[in-house]
Amino acid sequence: MQYGVVFPQIEFGNDVQAIRDYAQTAEGLGYDYLLVYDHVLGAHPNRQPQLTGPYTYQDPFHEPMVFFGFLAAITTRLELVTGILILPQRQTALVAKQTAEVDVLSGGRLRLGIGLGWNYVEYDALNEDFHTRGRRVEEQIAVLRKLWTEPLVTHNTARHTIDNAGINPLPIQRPIPIWFGGWSDPVFQRVARLGDGWMPAGRPPDDRMKASLEQIHGYLEAAGRDRKQFGIDPWISIQGLGKDEWHRRVEAWRDLGATHIAVDTMRAGFTSPKAHIDAIRSFREVLS
Repeated sequence: MQYGVVFPQIEFGNDVQAIRDYAQTAEGLGYDYLLVYDHVLGAHPNRQPQLTGPYTYQDPFHEPMVFFGFLAAITTRLELVTGILILPQRQTALVAKQTAEVDVLSGGRLRLGIGLGWNYVEYDALNEDFHTRGRRVEEQIAVLRKLWTEPLVTHNTARHTIDNAGINPLPIQRPIPIWFGGWSDPVFQRVARLGDGWMPAGRPPDDRMKASLEQIHGYLEAAGRDRKQFGIDPWISIQGLGKDEWHRRVEAWRDLGATHIAVDTMRAGFTSPKAHIDAIRSFREVLS
């Protein structure tokens, strides 16, 4: 079992020293990874069609790959995890280049969690089709893995044109692990065929989760894959929960076969970076 922290970026502010303290404290406490969310644009919610997600233009989001470049320089062991990067709204070759660079600079510590996203405003601004993002992401994964492992790639389709070209440097991990976020049957099928693991985010370890995991295990078997080689990375939000419930949820996730668990301190009423740091220290004590 590996344990991580969800960087509380919508509440943490832009104090670089506080960010440094948070990351280095997490590493010093023995956490294995640090996970960050991703949004390129935040939109005003008063629009049609209505936005369905929890974030607006008022919520700050650090750009993950630039952020990881900073973290790579100030940590030595923490795995750097996107949870999740909205892949279909981005240019595939550029993502391959950026992620390879982070992997090189960090000594092979990147894990790429991806998803489809919900904010169509971002897709419009980045000139990508929101409605075909599921089909696009499958080809993107194939292209990424080619670019990460082959010095020269040729891949010509309606969505990608690469003619005997490649990225340099290649990443240390060949390929970089790709995990999926999302909660739907198409996602479950896709992750079983193409993913190295699944991120159920902050959903509780209840009967519905057990049924979803059984569904994914069935798809893994159908794809001829070993479920023991497949990761599960839930996040435990401590919002409104006492330490006894933290412990109960950790044990429940262990029983469900989680390979990773991250603590999420956002929306728990903390008003300073120090309070978030104290919370991950308290959660680590529960894990011990």
